[in-house]
Amino acid sequence: MKLDRKVAIVTGGAQGIGYAIAQRFLEDGAKVMISDADERAGEAAQEALSEFGHVAFCHCDVGVRLDVRNMVANTLDEFGDIDVLVNNAGVTAAGDFLTLSEDDFDRVLQVNLKGAFLCSQAVARHMVEKIEEGGSAGIIINISSVNSVLAIPEQVPYTVSKGGLNQLTNVSAVALAKYGIRVNGIGPGSIETDMLKAVVQDESKMNKVLSRTPLGRLGQPSEIAGVASFLASDDASYVSGQTIFADGARLPLNYTVDVTAPE
Repeated sequence: MKLDRKVAIVTGGAQGIGYAIAQRFLEDGAKVMISDADERAGEAAQEALSEFGHVAFCHCDVGVRLDVRNMVANTLDEFGDIDVLVNNAGVTAAGDFLTLSEDDFDRVLQVNLKGAFLCSQAVARHMVEKIEEGGSAGIIINISSVNSVLAIPEQVPYTVSKGGLNQLTNVSAVALAKYGIRVNGIGPGSIETDMLKAVVQDESKMNKVLSRTPLGRLGQPSEIAGVASFLASDDASYVSGQTIFADGARLPLNYTVDVTAPE
């Protein structure tokens, strides 16, 4: 298995894309620490994922430095190492640009951008210590979004945070390259998770999503997990500083398409 004997942390791993990535990593032979701010959901995810391999859970608000330090310590206590970090934890706060609160803006950036920085810094420090002792280099994967490039007027802090995350991917890839640490991002398009439930149940909203998605369907969390597995493996050994957009060809589109899915 291509991730055999690797140890991975997946933040926001209790549901959605994070859960799918944790499951794929376990199936590929890795040991996985899932962290999440929702303790009940995290414990349930750990129980459900245990059938696929060695998985543990720790509570963590990635925007709080002490929580991040404890997450790293818990992972080292449980598994003895960290080879892969997936910065997946994220939140949104919808609102009109003119009335959006400062607290909402700050909270989204604290989790989505500052949280990814804190986690990356803490894990990279461990990775560098390991390398200096003769160990292998590690991998960091940031879960971004097509909205790091596109603009949704009702999602100001989310789009700003994901744009910043792309730059964090770039700068950390360059900064950590001298240690052999690879840093990449994944930019999902419209993925069928709980966040899109309202869209799926509303035909007009669904048609709007599909009209900007040339492949004519929503993506599945497992498809993002497949990209993450590739980036975490030796198959991507010369890939760093890239954000791969798994979006059904949405970003290249400059017109709307028929919503009829191809057969």
